[in-house]
Amino acid sequence: MIPWLRGDEPFPPVSKALKSPNGLLCAGGDLAPGRLVEAYRHGIFPWFSEGDPILWWSPDPRMVLFPDELRISRSLRKTLARDVYETRVDSAFRAVMEACAAPRGPRGGTWIVPEMIDAYVRLHELGFAHSVESWRDGELAGGLYGIALGNVFFGESMFARATDASKVALARLVERLRARGCRVIDCQQATAHLASLGAREIPRSAFAQLLQESIQYPPGGERWSPPETLRG
Repeated sequence: MIPWLRGDEPFPPVSKALKSPNGLLCAGGDLAPGRLVEAYRHGIFPWFSEGDPILWWSPDPRMVLFPDELRISRSLRKTLARDVYETRVDSAFRAVMEACAAPRGPRGGTWIVPEMIDAYVRLHELGFAHSVESWRDGELAGGLYGIALGNVFFGESMFARATDASKVALARLVERLRARGCRVIDCQQATAHLASLGAREIPRSAFAQLLQESIQYPPGGERWSPPETLRG
């Protein structure tokens, strides 16, 4: 059994998370900004399907990308050099989330339910959540979104409607984060796609130590000044 959060009850220690399913820590609570920021500060994130209770996770091991370890393929390097896409920051946050929520594959379904979209848009308005977008001919071609706290970026999801569009957004994000002294990008759970980009798994205890050393955040988030355009 896992704990059920009531009211302002704090999260249990991440060491209490289940081994199967990997990382399931607790249920309940809400998606208020304060609750979400406190979750990320401790390496916890929400993940649930529509109609289900809110489930909170902290898997072990943890998939992360260290900015200096991003792998850029030869073809992606050419795409970046040619400026095929215009990269913007925080100019279409809700649209990026809605695109990430679109069903993928024959089984469809998504964990980015309307409740999640509304909650993260509120975090965006407060300066904690950000999107990086690839645009071509005035159309949104790909992008990603996540949470920034201190020197950590918590990646949530990415999408692409054109070749390399999401990878370009990631590469431009990494350039920005590296310049700002970001120590790690949280990727949550392992996938072959993330591994191909240089992400790797580390023990949850090592990730928790990184967070403790890297997250100092002000009462409000930090605005990334839309409609900013990133260039290589």
